[in-house]
Amino acid sequence: MFCDEVLDAIEPIAAGDLVADARIAEHVRTCADCAAALESAKRVDQLLRQRTAPPAPAQFTTTTLGRVRRARWQSDQWLDAGFNLAIAALVVAIVATVWMVLHRSGLAVVSNDVVELFGASVMTFAARVAPAVPLYAGAAAILATALGIWWWAERDSDMASG
Repeated sequence: MFCDEVLDAIEPIAAGDLVADARIAEHVRTCADCAAALESAKRVDQLLRQRTAPPAPAQFTTTTLGRVRRARWQSDQWLDAGFNLAIAALVVAIVATVWMVLHRSGLAVVSNDVVELFGASVMTFAARVAPAVPLYAGAAAILATALGIWWWAERDSDMASG
């Protein structure tokens, strides 16, 4: 066993968090440097245990958790930005590929006719539906109002009972 392997385990052994296996114990018995490091770590651990821990400053937990949340939020923002950038690049690549295929194959002329036909169909549909839009908007407003009143009543009854 090498000293660097033993030195990695010295502090946990001195603190009592790790029990030295036979190889480590044998190495510490035969290596003066590692034995001295173990004794020094035990002294430091004993001194630290004798000292009382200072009280945490006011609002320590709140401040620390706020910083952690902020750091996590910033990390998530970078991740979201990278994801959005990748999606945008993918969409641009797909649009460019479709455009190239249409122009190289001669389907662009046919696609223009399809777009004109689709546009005319949308306009006809919009002209038929337009007279009924105020009726549907009014019905949606009444439904939203009823749901809002129901939510408000439920919330008030929960607050009164709890």
